[in-house]
Amino acid sequence: MLYSARDLIEATGGRAGAVALPGVTGVSIDSRDMPEGGLFAAILGVSRDGHDFVRAAVGNGAAVAMVSEARAGDFADLPILIVPDVLDGLKALGRHARARSAARIVAVTGSAGKTTTKEAIRLVLSGFGATHASIRSFNNHWGVPLMLARMPPDTRFGVFELGMNHAGEIGPLSRLVRPHVAVVTNIAQAHLEALGSLEAIATAKAEIFEGLAPGGTAILNADHRQIDQLTAAARAAGVGKIVTYGFSSEAEVRIGPPRVKGWGQVANVTFDGHRQALRLTVAGRHMLANAVAALSVARALGLDLPRAAAQLSGFGAGEGRGAVLSLGRDGRRVEVIDESYNANPASMEAALAVFASRQAIEGRKLLVLGDMLELGAQSAELHAGLKRAVAGAGADLVFLVGPRMQALAEALGPGRVAGWGQGVADIEGPVLNALANGDVVMIKGSNGVRLSALVARIRQEFGGDGAS
Repeated sequence: MLYSARDLIEATGGRAGAVALPGVTGVSIDSRDMPEGGLFAAILGVSRDGHDFVRAAVGNGAAVAMVSEARAGDFADLPILIVPDVLDGLKALGRHARARSAARIVAVTGSAGKTTTKEAIRLVLSGFGATHASIRSFNNHWGVPLMLARMPPDTRFGVFELGMNHAGEIGPLSRLVRPHVAVVTNIAQAHLEALGSLEAIATAKAEIFEGLAPGGTAILNADHRQIDQLTAAARAAGVGKIVTYGFSSEAEVRIGPPRVKGWGQVANVTFDGHRQALRLTVAGRHMLANAVAALSVARALGLDLPRAAAQLSGFGAGEGRGAVLSLGRDGRRVEVIDESYNANPASMEAALAVFASRQAIEGRKLLVLGDMLELGAQSAELHAGLKRAVAGAGADLVFLVGPRMQALAEALGPGRVAGWGQGVADIEGPVLNALANGDVVMIKGSNGVRLSALVARIRQEFGGDGAS
């Protein structure tokens, strides 16, 4: 049992309805994804009110529904936990989970690589004890308290991803999670539309230090121009220890030149006069940096580093974040590099560098690039600025998706663009018609462009779901 009835009432300050409350096994805000005997939190979303799905949640296994005082009368026949505001109740439940836990907590933020780094940390720590981590990108004002509320009492390590669109959003999340270790993966051109500059982005990301436990450790990627700003912010926040990592010669945890091994890579990581070999099954300097962030977390927590490095041998890219899909049937084989979940200038250039080193099975190399969103007034310039990285990627055919990509299309010139469309529907046919046996295609863009639909369509056409 995750929470007793008494826990629920004491944690939230709520009250039971007419029907007695049982204990619950889990927490969900999605009526379709209910753990049997769980708590359904009927939060008010942007377009939907969770209260409209309370009965569906109970039908799907919910034992208790947390509802607002204003709607409690609609559910008098059900076991309900009544609170003034359901999101506030969920946060209170998260605070209760954090307060009762003896787990060592890690929080991760950054402009790119948050989810992949979080997964690398989860993989490492799971080799040393029970580890609870955020799923997918549940990193916002409801995702973080939900993930915290789900943390079992016997958790040894907790790993939480903290995201933002605007200044002032990470601080409250950090104060909720109260991490012992705070990781900042990088500062890059993302959310420029709301924040305006890299310096403002760094200031917003530095809010992660606000909740850091006394004596805690900040782990900072040194391979970006805002490292001094982040270091100063950490010191100003009273952070007990600051550790830098990266390829920079100034980094405390320094990554040596990577050597390609098949589709993976090997590099030496140097710290404290010690050299640790790190072997990964994925390519890319950015993936190596993400893995070393996880190794640095293990070091900060006093864990055995050779054992932590061995755990990272199983580190791979997630769905939509560089996963390589080997598809094929009826004698037709293609590889898809699925980068469809997110994109900003830094992650685009990193992905294109990886694609440059990748050879097709026996055919051609195709690129499908979608708009990078939330770049504000610099959007056209930043899209056009991808010209050199695209040219260096060695693609035989380049397809572009979205109105913002018109700037890159103009920069590349008509002879370099095989097709451009306003949306995925416009480009799906040309891409499928172009793909042939032995080709490799990389698909990358911001999640809002919905390039995942194109990945799904290629899977349907070629068959097979295996990751290589």
